[in-house]
Amino acid sequence: MPKKEGHNGGTGKLYRKFYEKDLQKLQVRLCHLQEWVKAKGLRVIIVFEGRDTAGKGGTIKALTERVSPRVFRVIALPAPSDREKSQMYIQRYMQHFPAAGEIVIFDRSWYNRAGVEYVMGFISSETHKRFLSVVPYVESLITGSGIILIKVWLEVGQDEQDKRFAARIEDPMRQWKLSPMDLLSYEKWYDYSRARDIMLDKTDSKHAPWYIVRSDDKKRARLNCISHILSMIPHKKIPREKVKLSKRSFKGQYDDQKSLRGRKFVAEVY
Repeated sequence: MPKKEGHNGGTGKLYRKFYEKDLQKLQVRLCHLQEWVKAKGLRVIIVFEGRDTAGKGGTIKALTERVSPRVFRVIALPAPSDREKSQMYIQRYMQHFPAAGEIVIFDRSWYNRAGVEYVMGFISSETHKRFLSVVPYVESLITGSGIILIKVWLEVGQDEQDKRFAARIEDPMRQWKLSPMDLLSYEKWYDYSRARDIMLDKTDSKHAPWYIVRSDDKKRARLNCISHILSMIPHKKIPREKVKLSKRSFKGQYDDQKSLRGRKFVAEVY
């Protein structure tokens, strides 16, 4: 994002009023992108990965809060069931892949196998190595089928992660974000760093490259990430006919509020 007066020179925390103004502009562009994707029948997958507290949820919310959930579908899968554990690993993700006119956003993805599953010892080293060797080929099949695949890694620093974990512990509205796995992952910072480095080395391909977003400043990260995604999907604004409301018909007119008397209404506490 270009440096602007009032943006702290592009280095410090981004002022909220500038963030909200620039976010609105990007969200308007996302609405134009949405119409283009629908009109052209595009299929798009956006993968969001990163450490705990890296800002995936907030970025995805900023990305999707002004667009249709029928076009921008967010997939955040729980731990696999016993049945899913017996399937081909990629199978539980593929059933959510986009049809024409859809953008599917994975809030964590098949790369769980390269991260938490590997670091926490849920899979063997052999399984980990095989996954990393197969993923580039699988992703070449995905992109070869015409799907646009965008992979984003949100990179948060150690000090900032400490602050965010502390905020979650203290704030009852954020405590739901803490899981036993999050607390265990906190202890294994460098194990996750090494797993990240191996993953990037093995799966950063020409047909499906990784893009890293620094996310110590959440606001900047969201703007930079959305701007990047917009740049990755060539699109144009599709002209729309101006909507004009027809005249309301008063045929069969009656007191439609009187007919509601005696019904149960929600108490107007506010």
